[in-house]
Amino acid sequence: MMTDQTTPEDFINDRQTQYSHIKGWGIDFDPENDPTYPLKKRNNAEHQGYSWQRPQQQEETVEVLKSVERPNLTAVYGTSNPPAGLSGVLRRVAFKYSESSYARWLPLVLADRVNMVEGLLCDIKKGHLPNLAKELGLGAEWKHNKKSMISKTVVAGLLLGWVAFRLCSKTKDK
Repeated sequence: MMTDQTTPEDFINDRQTQYSHIKGWGIDFDPENDPTYPLKKRNNAEHQGYSWQRPQQQEETVEVLKSVERPNLTAVYGTSNPPAGLSGVLRRVAFKYSESSYARWLPLVLADRVNMVEGLLCDIKKGHLPNLAKELGLGAEWKHNKKSMISKTVVAGLLLGWVAFRLCSKTKDK
């Protein structure tokens, strides 16, 4: 937090040493390495906005995955879908990496797909058969993009037919 006696340089140096263990932290602190420098008129008053009071911390009632770049949890976060199952394992692995790496984002994308399948299996287990045509938006696709839907259906049918043919021909060979 800046006081009246603290200069912006002291503030920057303090932040750089405090978080220097995080790769890439403070990369934009150096005004000589600022691509907006010729366009932006800098003044010392802009650093006064950094001294805001932190909101009260939300109570942590479920597991919350935290970024390796952040020293603490954000003040508010979602708790409606805590990590669970195989998708939760993938998310825990992803959160061990920096936000700038593929090792973070690719497992998160995969975890979203796995979570969708887990949700379908959970619905079926509870006795609810999901209306996949409606949930996938096939009605809107048919109404607004018939040509694309027909071509996708033909390709999917040919692919499924080929797979069925290969499976049937293998069982006859044995």
